[in-house]
Amino acid sequence: MAPPAAPVVEGGAPAPQGRQQAGGGGGGFGLTGIIRMVVFWYFASKFFSPKKPVDPSVQISNLFPKSQPLDMWLYVSEHEKFNDFGSESALVWHETNIPYAVWGPESTRTLTLKYPPTESLKHNGSLFAHVYFAHSGFSPDPSDPEYQPQAAFGRTHPVVVYFPKSKANKKKSLLAGSADSVEDQATTKVVDNAEDDSKDDGPEEWISYWKPNITINLVADFTQYPKTGIPPNIAPYMNIDPITGNYYPTIYFNEFWLLRDKLIALNETVTELTLNLEVGPISMTKWQLFLQIDQSFQIHRSYGSMLEGEADELKRVFLEGNPYLLGITMVVSLLHSVFDFLAFKNDIQFWNKNKSMEGLSAKTVVVSFICQLIIFLYLLDNDTSWMILASSGIGLVIEFWKIGKAMHIEIDRTGRIPMLRFRDRESYAGNKTKEYDDIAMKYLTYVLFLLAAGFAAYSLMYERHRSWYSWILSSLTSCVYMFGFIMMCPQLFINYKLKSVAHLPWRQMTYKFLNTIIDDLFAFVIKMPTLHRLSVFRDDLIFLIYVYQRWIYPVDKKRVNEFGFGGEDDQAVVSAETDAATEEEKKTN
Repeated sequence: MAPPAAPVVEGGAPAPQGRQQAGGGGGGFGLTGIIRMVVFWYFASKFFSPKKPVDPSVQISNLFPKSQPLDMWLYVSEHEKFNDFGSESALVWHETNIPYAVWGPESTRTLTLKYPPTESLKHNGSLFAHVYFAHSGFSPDPSDPEYQPQAAFGRTHPVVVYFPKSKANKKKSLLAGSADSVEDQATTKVVDNAEDDSKDDGPEEWISYWKPNITINLVADFTQYPKTGIPPNIAPYMNIDPITGNYYPTIYFNEFWLLRDKLIALNETVTELTLNLEVGPISMTKWQLFLQIDQSFQIHRSYGSMLEGEADELKRVFLEGNPYLLGITMVVSLLHSVFDFLAFKNDIQFWNKNKSMEGLSAKTVVVSFICQLIIFLYLLDNDTSWMILASSGIGLVIEFWKIGKAMHIEIDRTGRIPMLRFRDRESYAGNKTKEYDDIAMKYLTYVLFLLAAGFAAYSLMYERHRSWYSWILSSLTSCVYMFGFIMMCPQLFINYKLKSVAHLPWRQMTYKFLNTIIDDLFAFVIKMPTLHRLSVFRDDLIFLIYVYQRWIYPVDKKRVNEFGFGGEDDQAVVSAETDAATEEEKKTN
């Protein structure tokens, strides 16, 4: 079919395609103009028209008003679905006339009871707590003739939690069967047989734990939410009534302060379990804060920046720490980060600009790198989070870089395998610094080796390890913690022999000393091994000796530096320049 011919106007010329005759000759809007007008009207009405009030019918609100008296029932069952409301053995707690969203002694109830575990519960069985609330005088049982759906609500929560068996139980005595006594061998054999069942080649073993505390909080929330706009962080906890579309009060099983070490492992030897129950209100702000913190912990664990159990240690600080000391710690922790950054920056600046090793201990720099390497390998062997590993790895790279500034690093290709060779710098080998450094390191090395060998032997005989490699690393790391301060002593000896401390990076050391004081405060607040706590205080003594040396060895104005100038020369130059400027001014006047 041929397209229609274009209309012809007077004179035989075709009319324009975008505009056609209408009604014999009057011009009108074409299709494009109409579309433009419609689009313009739509956006004008969208942005400039007054907003319509939200229809109350599309909002949802709380079905229960404030101060509404509630009755509570708490049932315990091994089944997740519960409908045996008439069982007296399953009902463990019943309270009446609890005012909703009212703070006071009348709204908080507690109960402590003894629960005898069943055989199923002793063998990794499950147990659930079913809590129900209803208007006073109403029943939570749906089969009751007087039951009203909008007057009762409930929620189920597990009382037993499962965790995989700790890998720490796989450690063994490396000397078992050779130097142990007969009784020790028998004990070791029993333990080893138990550990053989939990080796990595078999299925992972899970252990059930009893929660001794159950805290039930009713969230005081009377917010009117849009029916299709409930905040995503609280939407999973909302209980919506399908008939009215409104929501029931939110039941929150508060386990924020339930630490893992408070859980009780279930086995055949358990005959009685304690259960501490509590019911009370919680504000909307506090509830959302708990949810936000727990979500943050989960995100950190999923990214590997927080290990399992580190969240409990943070909570323990708030539970067991002194409030005033905790407040001070939170303030100075910020200063700790600032001082760490400044010490790191000044340390790099000092070694980057340093051109002479006179007065500095090169062997201390090398030993510091070895200690950092031992700590890094120890963290790697103990499945530490990647964030701590990255921090330790960066410190290891910096320590190796400092060796390159303190010594000449060369690649020896004369043999079959290229090897790194370290050669002293001329400024270090050509003066008394190397002699004093060698003397100090010689005697301190004897002391360190004796202490390290003694501690390693003690650890091998009386402690358990996963392998010989783990024993070597743990022994070396413990020696670094306990005896690492010995490695700082050669510098003290060099300062004593040279009667000078002018060659030290005092700005960087000042920041480190301030951080050491902050670490002392953390040692009292944060739970940590005794070995690590002692390692915090050992640095204080060394820094105090450095400060004492700075006081007894003042700056010598007469001593000439490496450029041939002394402090008195600088003063003479300044005095001469001042006199010349004065004479010039007199001549001008």
